[in-house]
Amino acid sequence: MDIQALRAEQIERAAQVVRHDDFEVMPPRLIGGADVGFEEGGDVTRAALVLLEYPSMKLVAHTVARVATTMPYIPGFLSFREYPALLAAWQQLDQHPDLLFVDGHGISHPRRLGVASHFGLMVDVPTIGVAKRRLCGKFADLSEEPGARQPLMDKGEQLAWVWRSKKRCNPLFVSTGHRVSTDTALEWVERCMGGYRLPEPTRWADAVASRRPAFVRWQQQP
Repeated sequence: MDIQALRAEQIERAAQVVRHDDFEVMPPRLIGGADVGFEEGGDVTRAALVLLEYPSMKLVAHTVARVATTMPYIPGFLSFREYPALLAAWQQLDQHPDLLFVDGHGISHPRRLGVASHFGLMVDVPTIGVAKRRLCGKFADLSEEPGARQPLMDKGEQLAWVWRSKKRCNPLFVSTGHRVSTDTALEWVERCMGGYRLPEPTRWADAVASRRPAFVRWQQQP
């Protein structure tokens, strides 16, 4: 594995990420959610994509793709491991979202290319990163109240909002993926909350990927 070549590719791609709002459809008619996991000891990469109507947040389509994992886990280079399955799932959809939420980082990455930015750039769709853990940067103490926020700063620039979506829950890291500004990313995450820690698009993507009870009930509807 040529780490130097991957690092150079990250830096090159990161320079292509559009960090301002560039929507073709506003408000979006369909909002997508993406979640990636690994099965069979990491040998298989599983990507789930969902489409939700906006503003109802009703699940209208979903797909899951499983592909052979092509590279080992290397910290800081996870998007190269995850995007082949995401691309396979994307190609299975009959229609594509106007805005995509990805469970992972956007520009809040040491080289400014987390999976939300990497994949958003590949499919050229406005994309938001919604991550559960910090990858880089620092932020001030966050109050316990829902809605509390602090900027995630690294080397003098804001990479994300650290935002507490729900009381007694760890905060989320909401960042530009591609074609969405940092402030707009948080606005759309706030609009897509349904009372849980995660916004509905990535919550549903996780539910589909892991066949959680909410998704099983959805499938059983007449």
